[in-house]
Amino acid sequence: MRLTTKGRFAVTAMVDLGMRHGSGPVTLAEISGRQKISLSYLEQLFGKLRRRGIVDSVRGPGGGYCLARDMSLLTVADVILAVDEPIDATQCAGKENCKDEEKCLTHDLWANLNERIFDYLRSVTLGHLVENQRAKDAGIAPVHDMRVMTRKRDPATV
Repeated sequence: MRLTTKGRFAVTAMVDLGMRHGSGPVTLAEISGRQKISLSYLEQLFGKLRRRGIVDSVRGPGGGYCLARDMSLLTVADVILAVDEPIDATQCAGKENCKDEEKCLTHDLWANLNERIFDYLRSVTLGHLVENQRAKDAGIAPVHDMRVMTRKRDPATV
């Protein structure tokens, strides 16, 4: 499975932008400085985010970027997909030609994992991430627990 720096940096930059929502446009240079992400890389990412209607750009003095959508409606999956970041645990990109042009024995396992990952990423909004970061910054317990809950195995069934 690959979630490269493209997806990670896009989400990080969006959380940074969300933290400053309502304070006017934010420059990529400011995000770059705070998050230690290359300015040219951010320019590429924000071009894609703008084309997908996730951010708006403001030109001129005092310009920068602002959110184009409500944070409570914008999911992590939206951001990752906007920057063309594939999240795929299969070897075949879902084409079912994993082994000698046929579906491998574990294809369904990895395809189901992909679906669970996307379900989780669709359930986490930018608003959740911003609220949690603000709570952490204020020394308060996170508002939303972002950890995936796992079921304990019954030793009798193992």
